Parts: sequence; C-alpha cells; structure tokens
Amino acid sequence: MILILKPGTEESEIEPIRKAFEARGLIIQEIKGEATRMIGLAGDTSKLTEDDAMIFPCVDRIMRVSEPYKLASRKFHPTDSVFEIAGRKIGGGEFAVIAGPCSVESEEQVVSIAELVKESGADFLRGGAFKPRTSPYAFKGLGLDGLELLDLARKKTGLPIVTEIMSPEYLDIFAEKVDIIQIGARNMQNFTLLRQVGELKKPVLLKRGMSSTIEELLMSAEYVMSGGATQVILCERGIRTFETSTRNTLDLSAIPVLHTKSHLPVVIDPSHSTGYAHLVVPMSLAAAACGADGLEIEVHNNPEKALCDGAQSIRPAVFDDLMKKLTKVREAIK
Repeated sequence: MILILKPGTEESEIEPIRKAFEARGLIIQEIKGEATRMIGLAGDTSKLTEDDAMIFPCVDRIMRVSEPYKLASRKFHPTDSVFEIAGRKIGGGEFAVIAGPCSVESEEQVVSIAELVKESGADFLRGGAFKPRTSPYAFKGLGLDGLELLDLARKKTGLPIVTEIMSPEYLDIFAEKVDIIQIGARNMQNFTLLRQVGELKKPVLLKRGMSSTIEELLMSAEYVMSGGATQVILCERGIRTFETSTRNTLDLSAIPVLHTKSHLPVVIDPSHSTGYAHLVVPMSLAAAACGADGLEIEVHNNPEKALCDGAQSIRPAVFDDLMKKLTKVREAIK
C-alpha cells in the first residue's frame, strides 16, 4: 500500500503515521517523487482498510501495490536507486565492474589479479573463499583463509571486495570483512539465509537462480530487504534451458524487464552464464548496450591452471581491452 500525501505535508505530520504502522508490524519507506511525497507500507497489508490510512489529515489518497514484492518494486521507489558502496557508485547511470578470480587460490594469485584489474579500471574485486560445487570432490575454496587473503588484497589495492556467503555460521565475519555479500544462484531461495543476511544491513549482490523466474528473483530480493538491507543488487547469471552450446543461457531481456519492474541496479555475469572465455567479451558489451548497471567478470592470470572455472575466465590483458571497449559502448548508447 502507498499513501500519497497532500502537497506541503510537514515532517511532524508524518511521524504519527510512521509510529502507527510500525506498531502494526509494517515496514515504512518514504518515497519522494518529482512532485509528490508518498509513504510505502510493506508487510501484511491485507487487513488494512482505506479508513486506517485516511484518518491522518495529510493523506490525500491511497494506492494498492498489486505485485507481491513491495520494497523492490518501482512503484515503491519510482526513480532508479543509486548505491554508494565504499566510495563506488552503482545504479541510475553509474556503471560498476566487479572483477577477479572465481576462487582465491593463494596470496600471490589474488593480489596480483587485484592489482591488474584495478589498473584496468575495475571498481570491485570478486573472489570466492567458499565455493558451492556440483561435485563433492571439486575444490571448494580456502574458506576463512581465503577471506583473509581477500582482505589482504583489499588493503594492498583499495578495491572493495565481493564474495559469496554459504552458511549463516559466518554472518558475523562477513559483516566485518566483506563490502558486498554475494548470495549465489543455488542459495537464491534459501529464505532463512536471505533474511539473516538482510539483517546485517550490508550491501548484497543477489544472483538469479538457474531455473528461477524474474518474479522469483524479485521476491528473494524482497526477503533480503524485509530483513533491513536497502542496498540490493540484482544479478542475471544465465538460466538453464535446452541449449547445450553454452553453460547456461544468458537472459539479456532480464535487464530491461527488471528495470521496468524494480528500482534496484542490475548487473550481468557473462562468465557463469556462458561458461566460455571467448564469449565473455561480446556478452559484456551486449549487456552494457542493453542498459546493465554493471558486470561481474571472472579474471585469472593463468586460466589453464585455475582450481575453479578456468574455462570461463579471461586473462588480465583481455579484461583491459574489454574495459576500453565498454567505455565506447556506454558513450554510444548515451
């Protein structure tokens, strides 16, 4: 439900509304349009009537939000969200590139890659400390040691870090050490984890499940936001189809669809979506042309010997050339 306020409403008139509906267990979000001030009510609003809202003199009218997701909805937040995270911006025309190895393997590896991608213009360093793998025998990351190495790379380069959380037992350390907490495709509907990560009130990068609809992705974002997080970045990383020529099928149409339905930034992962290094560059450029707010790219200085997903990792020199091409594409679409 959205309460549309009368012109000239003062802050002192809004405070009683906030207290009244918070007491009913609802989440309150102020919405400032170009000419209208509104208040969004999220939660179980099914029992609210117009009379519950119209008793406040400053309320002009109400509007029901039909979508099951509220906080993530563009109706709740008509303008694009722009997040500033560790001095970097993403969303609303601010383009951010997240780059780094699929898995942290050693200090030398992660620091050297971090230095190279920073030199090329990356905004964030990605790297897996805990890796969800299909095979129980595959390399699953260095765990907490990997997280410490990411922290070291951040200190040496200044790049904020993005890494995936797998278990609630590490919530406290992720809250302390990670700039953007990634929730992977396999955990997109792990609703308990979503809520707990949201309660940290940290920036979150939420990946679309390989068999999930766009609405299911937005509902998962709603779980995170209902926990208290306000900075949620949506990531399209390919969906499972009948096609076998690529690892997954990159759904580029998700970019404009998500921008229509939600105010949250949308980034593309061209590495996991295709599974092949030679496809990363064209898909990255296509994503930028489609209006993506950023990219998450796997970069490795020796892909042939990578412990995880070497086939889809591009070399630093290729990444450097890609960054130059991205600048030209973004200038062209403006």
